[in-house]
Amino acid sequence: MRGRHVDSYSMYKRGTRDHVINTYDYDKEQVRLLSGVGKDIGNPSWKRSFPYILLAALSSFLFGYHLGVVNETLESMSHDLGFHGDTMAEGLVVSTCLGGAFVGSLFSGSIADGVGRRRAFQLCALPLIIGSSMSATAKNLWGMLLGRLFVGTGMGIGPPVAALYVAEVSPAYVRGTYGSCSQLATCLGLMGALFIGFPAKQIEGWWRMCFWASVAPAALLTVFMEFSVESPHWLFKRGRGADAEAEFEKLLGGPYVKGAMAELSKSQRGDEADTVKLSELFYGHHRKVVFMGSSLFALQQLSGINAVFYFSSTVFKSAGVPSESANICVGIANLLGSLFALVSMDKLGRKALLIASFSGMAVAMTIQATSASSLVSGSSVIYLSVGGMLLFVLTFAMGAGPVPGLLLSEMFPSRVRAKAMSICMAVHWVTSF
Repeated sequence: MRGRHVDSYSMYKRGTRDHVINTYDYDKEQVRLLSGVGKDIGNPSWKRSFPYILLAALSSFLFGYHLGVVNETLESMSHDLGFHGDTMAEGLVVSTCLGGAFVGSLFSGSIADGVGRRRAFQLCALPLIIGSSMSATAKNLWGMLLGRLFVGTGMGIGPPVAALYVAEVSPAYVRGTYGSCSQLATCLGLMGALFIGFPAKQIEGWWRMCFWASVAPAALLTVFMEFSVESPHWLFKRGRGADAEAEFEKLLGGPYVKGAMAELSKSQRGDEADTVKLSELFYGHHRKVVFMGSSLFALQQLSGINAVFYFSSTVFKSAGVPSESANICVGIANLLGSLFALVSMDKLGRKALLIASFSGMAVAMTIQATSASSLVSGSSVIYLSVGGMLLFVLTFAMGAGPVPGLLLSEMFPSRVRAKAMSICMAVHWVTSF
């Protein structure tokens, strides 16, 4: 294969496994090492990199937690802070963190490239801790909005950094599965916020405990990231090849270091310049992928998923369904969809999951619209309304939730990946807002 062009997304199958060879000019021995199809070497053990993926998933857990923490607590919070019945104020409490997330996402690429992925996680946790503390101790609406703004800044930094980190530290054959771990962690964060918020309507001031509870995982992320591995891609890009080798040994094992470094060297060829101009992303040869990623994130948010997570309690209450029971069902549907994505991402592929996911959401919204029309009446309204919402959440978590961040981190070249991801995530947050 020396001298031949090998497409970076070509799939090489051996048995039931797909292998991606991210290279252009390798001899047979290098291809054997990188694809894991040789006689004396297989894929690196996923157990080496998995603990670091779990640690990075803490940022996704916090992301999901802060998305859902106002769902059950908004009513009691509005009574205590004096804005009950003011729908504009209630909407601001929900959406201010999205505005902060937009600001955070704009700087996430520069932060990740400037100080590294590990430090970026720690800088993501800092405003989450500060903002949660401010929200928990708020005395009025403005104090709550300021706290939510700080929280949003951390939320904006976390997801693109997590997507980068997963793409750069995980073995290729489990990269899709690891990418789904972020969606699963987001789901668990949403469910955690839901369960911890149940007593808010019965226990006075409990909503403050819900915000305090998020400080602990943010502090854990800050502390344990100090002992985590740094991205070998970032280290190599900074001219620290020896450190990159050491990190690859921790992530993959000794026999794979030489091949991984060769792959990294090839992928970085021609990308020596450190400065990435915005013109390259908006007008250069990367513009199509940036447009694709931005459109994908915009469509993800325009699907209406956040309206379900933020206001499902209100929707179910209006349908005559106890919000606690209904929200548990939403959480379970989200969890099941995330688990499906986890086990099928590397088998079915990213495109197939996206098509199935958006198609399923379209069907679910048709059911929802039918339940709100004059075509049905009586108990059928409840069944269609609740069923449509659960189907919507399930199909969203199967593809539209986990795929965009993972897909783009794989498609962008290493040199522009961080800043291009930050632009796409900024579009994500503007659309969400």
